[in-house]
Amino acid sequence: MPIANPAATAPYATRAEETRGRLFAEAESATRTPFQRDRDRIIHSGAFRRLKYKTQVFVYHEGDNYRTRLSHSLEVAQVARSIARVLGLDEDLAETLALAHDLGHTPFGHAGETALDRCMDGFGGFDHNAQTLRIVTKLERRYARFDGLNLTWETLEGLVKHNGPVLTPKRGVDALPRALAEYAETQDLELTTYAGPEAQVAALADDIAYNNHDIDDGLRAGLFEIEDLMALPLVGDAFRAVLDEFPGLETTRVIHEAVRRLIGAMVDDLLAETLRRLADARPASAADVRAMDRPLVGFSATMREHNAALKSFLMQRMYRHYRVNRSMSKAQRIVTDLFELLHREPDLLPPEWQEGCDGAGGLRTSRRVCDFIAGMTDRFAIEEHRRLFDLHDSRA
Repeated sequence: MPIANPAATAPYATRAEETRGRLFAEAESATRTPFQRDRDRIIHSGAFRRLKYKTQVFVYHEGDNYRTRLSHSLEVAQVARSIARVLGLDEDLAETLALAHDLGHTPFGHAGETALDRCMDGFGGFDHNAQTLRIVTKLERRYARFDGLNLTWETLEGLVKHNGPVLTPKRGVDALPRALAEYAETQDLELTTYAGPEAQVAALADDIAYNNHDIDDGLRAGLFEIEDLMALPLVGDAFRAVLDEFPGLETTRVIHEAVRRLIGAMVDDLLAETLRRLADARPASAADVRAMDRPLVGFSATMREHNAALKSFLMQRMYRHYRVNRSMSKAQRIVTDLFELLHREPDLLPPEWQEGCDGAGGLRTSRRVCDFIAGMTDRFAIEEHRRLFDLHDSRA
């Protein structure tokens, strides 16, 4: 019998002691719940360690003060645990999903993903959420009895469906990313329903963390100034309140204090709206949450408008800033060059990655090359490109 998590007090929480188990049966831990064990396996994985040198927005070499996928994932986990605690959910499952949600990202953030998806056109495409599933079920090769991490059903379901149902009346199996469609033949993750409440919490904790911390990084990088934020609802109010309360405060402290308050305001709004939905729906189990016709966890309509305005601002002033565009343009060229060369000449791959290839230009070769590149850190991708394309670089 799995160990229960006594902190999960809500009737609609996912129960660790009622887990649907793992694809490959294992003896239960005497000291950890199944979701704590999942968390530990993710933290000890190679894919998690590599997040340290994967881009959030800025390429790793642009400075140590900017967020990477690793620091972002830790921040999301902290927010997710805080929300789950108040709602009486399983904090460990929420943390597990927060820590694992970015494992499938390529080097160079969304620019790398766009380039790799374009390279994989005709070979099944690329999707970072499906790649996360592929990593935790296949590509991590650490255990003697199985490939992947052999995570619980609840963790796998949350990773796949944290943004909502994957199969809908308008989106059938044929539209699924190949990695997800293939895995669905092995284990039923109930792709037509919403995820459990902890996965929904982790998804919105991700929104809270990246929106606010991109404000911080964008200001630190000089892509925009505090004055530029003043017209934004909620954000401008937070900065004005700090400046009024602490006149003459140094800019770095102003930024931190305002961002801290913004995170608090978003968390408070999410909790209030979720409690309102709970009062309406009255779910008696996590299964009831999955069966709902809309998410249980969410922001109010007003906060959704505020978040949309902030995302629009960040898109124009940060993600499409010419300095970021230049960096991301180079990143896409690196990813594209690497894929085209290695797909054409798979014998250039390290020996362990040549296993499973089916020759130059082959379908299986394309997936092996895709997995190899997707797992790279920013700095490894840059160095690998230099080794393969710089005729004056003598390193093999």
